[in-house]
Amino acid sequence: MAVRTIESEIHKRLTITGFFETIGDFGYFLLRIVRNIFKRPLETSETGRQIVEIGARSTALIICCGFALGIVMSLHTRASMERFGASSMIPAVMTIAFFREMGPLVTGLLIAGRVGAGIGAELAGMRVTEQIDALESLAIDSFRYLVVTRVMACLIALPILTLLMDFSGMLGGLLSEVTLAHISWRLYVYRAFGSMDWSDYIPTTLKTTVFGFIIGGVSCFLGYNAKEGAFGVGRASTRSVVYSSLVLILINIVLVKLTFFFFPQAGE
Repeated sequence: MAVRTIESEIHKRLTITGFFETIGDFGYFLLRIVRNIFKRPLETSETGRQIVEIGARSTALIICCGFALGIVMSLHTRASMERFGASSMIPAVMTIAFFREMGPLVTGLLIAGRVGAGIGAELAGMRVTEQIDALESLAIDSFRYLVVTRVMACLIALPILTLLMDFSGMLGGLLSEVTLAHISWRLYVYRAFGSMDWSDYIPTTLKTTVFGFIIGGVSCFLGYNAKEGAFGVGRASTRSVVYSSLVLILINIVLVKLTFFFFPQAGE
């Protein structure tokens, strides 16, 4: 009987009607998040705990990945730029690449993989073991306590983690350039940030908050509405990563176009 229930649920979701029902439920879920974000009383203690879980415990991963990515990108960029005698532009190229696009996108994908799966599995486990129902029976708003706090933590953590990714990537590039090209670190910093403007920082920060909202919203939606026991927990965890990454990549296209529209100098 349980197998038939699972199969019928999957079949329903695969139909066109089920797809649009899911999109509608997800849209309403996001509206509930926006409506409850600043509603008092704020769950500050739980939000702080989630910031530590999502942000602080992801710091080592972000720094290591950014540092390694900076070294690799410096090596590849040097191999290409030396053909045209433009090796002096490597620091500026790396800065533009990291701060404008690579840093936010790679950070978002890494956090979607690490945090998205955790949020989806945690909330799904609480749903199927009726812990969420127990919170409701104690007159605790489970949506605000479990969902809104995690989304807020993602909104706060993503910009900070992105900056860590950017600067650790530039540090990796600095190490590579100092070792290979034997330039001073002062010259590297001057070439890297001499052409940067506020239009290179503000859109990136705004974009990463959107990424945090997507990761938190998608993961919480799949976990909070999980069904079908252990099968539902595993499916919520897997889909949290897949759907968060997919939506993040697609929405990034829209955000890039909006960035060029509101900050024309960012496209120069």
